[in-house]
Amino acid sequence: MLRPLPSLSLLTFVLVCCSLWRTVEASYGDRLPEFRECVEVCASENCDPNNHPTHIPFHHRLLFWTCPQECDYTCQHIVTERRLAAGQQVTQFHGKWPFVRVLGMQEPFSVLFSLGNMVAHQNGLAKLRQSIPAAYPLRRYYELFACFGVATWVFSAAFHTRDFLLTEQLDYFAAGAGVLYGMYYTPVRVFRLDRPTPRRRSVLRLWTVLCCALYVAHVAYLKLWRWNYSYNMAANVIVGLVQNALWSYFSWKKWSESHRTWAIWPGVVVAWLMMVMSLELLDFPPLWGALDAHSLWHLGTIGPTILWYNFLVKDAQDDLATGNQKDTKA
Repeated sequence: MLRPLPSLSLLTFVLVCCSLWRTVEASYGDRLPEFRECVEVCASENCDPNNHPTHIPFHHRLLFWTCPQECDYTCQHIVTERRLAAGQQVTQFHGKWPFVRVLGMQEPFSVLFSLGNMVAHQNGLAKLRQSIPAAYPLRRYYELFACFGVATWVFSAAFHTRDFLLTEQLDYFAAGAGVLYGMYYTPVRVFRLDRPTPRRRSVLRLWTVLCCALYVAHVAYLKLWRWNYSYNMAANVIVGLVQNALWSYFSWKKWSESHRTWAIWPGVVVAWLMMVMSLELLDFPPLWGALDAHSLWHLGTIGPTILWYNFLVKDAQDDLATGNQKDTKA
């Protein structure tokens, strides 16, 4: 899914691909007779409003846990414990591993590490504002990148806290917006579309309108026509490959000209990502009922996020120091 030398915006792109790469139909665990029987008995004994239904803790009700959902969660773990005792494998339910809740959160470590990524983007935004002058024309594009990053990980944390249709869609749409914005600002930097020449201004306006139209069409198709996981994955892959190629070109060109270490940092980022990406390919039941491959993938994206903002700052400072404001061929 990742190829050499992408921007950090591809972190969000890979996150989308990994998030979409999940079972959306009933899992094997859902079809187990013992699980279905357990849920049915639990609901009949605990969820009848006319027969003293079982009290749900306040912090669970705050996260919209209902009595049938409590039964579903409880039965997942009852069945899992019985299967382990019988020497059988842990199975998924509803496309997810049977996680142990913490304060009502369905996937606590994914929530924690999503928030870690959010903080990394927040700190990156502060670093940009501290280290790059406000007059630098590319700063506002980098600031928007950070804002998209913050939003992406906030909605990721919400989705891993409680998997509803709404949180799922917000997670995917926010991540999709981050991916598309990555494709938007990449050619602005690579081809310096921010420079105030008539031709570049015209190209930038057209590029802005095109990207906005693509995102509106993307959301409209998924919401109004069909919620299509395959299409969503393909769209993000294509967008990611475009910016991948552009940043590959930029990094090679920059290193060839300067031979400075920071020019190859995008390569370090992608190597890092490829390493942690293997966790997704080697998916395993959660350790201690909470730490799975997907949460470790979230943990693994925090470091590259920090490195990428350092790269943006170094690139901007080099651009300012060398007075590299001259036009390239338009």
